[in-house]
Amino acid sequence: MASEESPIASVTDSVSRILVSSAGGGAMESPRKAEYKPMVADRPTRTPHSGYHFDGTSRRFFEGWYFKVSIPDAKQSFAWMYTSENPGSAIAGEGEAVDPSTAISGAAQVMGADEEYLLQDAPTLKNFWGARHELALGNTYVTKEGVAAPKSEVEPKEFWASVEEGYQATPTWHQGSLRDNGSTDFAKTVETVRWEYSTRPVYGWGSVGDRQLATAGWLAVMPVFEPHWQICMAGGLSTGWIEWGDRRFEFEDAPSYCEKNWGGSFPKKWFWVQCNVFDGFSGEVALTAGGGRRGLPLLKDTYEDVALVAVHYEGKFYEFVPWEGKVEWDIAPWGSWKMTAQTKNYEVKVEASTDTPGCILRAPTLEGFKPLCKDSFAGTLKLQLWERQADGSLGKVILETTSSMCALETGGPGGPWKEPWTGKAMMRQPLKTLLQLPINPEKLYNWAPGFKPPGF
Repeated sequence: MASEESPIASVTDSVSRILVSSAGGGAMESPRKAEYKPMVADRPTRTPHSGYHFDGTSRRFFEGWYFKVSIPDAKQSFAWMYTSENPGSAIAGEGEAVDPSTAISGAAQVMGADEEYLLQDAPTLKNFWGARHELALGNTYVTKEGVAAPKSEVEPKEFWASVEEGYQATPTWHQGSLRDNGSTDFAKTVETVRWEYSTRPVYGWGSVGDRQLATAGWLAVMPVFEPHWQICMAGGLSTGWIEWGDRRFEFEDAPSYCEKNWGGSFPKKWFWVQCNVFDGFSGEVALTAGGGRRGLPLLKDTYEDVALVAVHYEGKFYEFVPWEGKVEWDIAPWGSWKMTAQTKNYEVKVEASTDTPGCILRAPTLEGFKPLCKDSFAGTLKLQLWERQADGSLGKVILETTSSMCALETGGPGGPWKEPWTGKAMMRQPLKTLLQLPINPEKLYNWAPGFKPPGF
């Protein structure tokens, strides 16, 4: 097994040297420093849809990226959410009214320690860059005096020398400095955040050593489902530091995660459960689950409820998707998340809850970047995974574990919905049958690279 793909030994071992201090505090033992390595395109954990999907047209479009680091010893997590919204829109002239549905925006929002919040944005994407086929992006809000903004991944020293406020992110390196813009009245905010950390990917989206998969199946290469969703790194180990306001967090081999969305719209409503930190567990585990009510762009005013549960454990990928089995859920507007899913060979059960008020986050809408969802990093989780017998009964227990650091979310227009949502995934034909076909678009594009779409 390649060193990049070696499983996490255990949560306790992997975070034993995590240190937490106040910024500017006294001398203390330092963990291993972040080690910069330029992004490598041909890496074992690379997933489809790693790149920037903007196709150069003027249609309404957004793409969002999510990077999360969890620090178990500190019982804190940090998530960076970046967006490119309406990059093909015309730039409004001075004094010209701006239509919110087509307004250009490049935002960075961060949810951090104690579920506090920061937002920095700009009504322009002139300093935003995203690699066409790789997970690499950045944006500069304020440059150092007399220095141009980077237009691609640069060495860390060059970044700090040219960027006063901004970020750059790849699967293996993430750094930046942001300042809150003062526009948030619905969450407790911090004034600044600075960070620098390296990441060793452990899981992409698939079993170790196998071809990595598109989260929504091979049809995600077409504009059939919107928004699209791709988990780019289900699990990794990150080392470095974060300065959140006046607090500094230093960490070594902290569990980390990355995903993205893109398309012309967000779901009508949705829920999400994600965890990489598990209590008293002696192996490596990553859980991602979620669901939503999404529109079908080829069928006007037609929606479908879809969901999935996926577990990475000891190098193996256990995927529960509606085109291969059954996925059901019972989700409260806030506080309780319950899911069960089955395939022919396996069954999974997810039970999560939180008593925290959560942090309200923004998301793209036709009216602009609006507070639509609520998140918590302090969820209590119980995860169970079984083999299934030929008669459908439960067999051997593969995994049973818990966590007190699960990330949880509910969202929708106007904020989380008002009533409990009980449902099951209902994928329409012929899409269900098409997704079951053993098609690998990557092979097709290797034969005809000129037809490879942006983002893939």
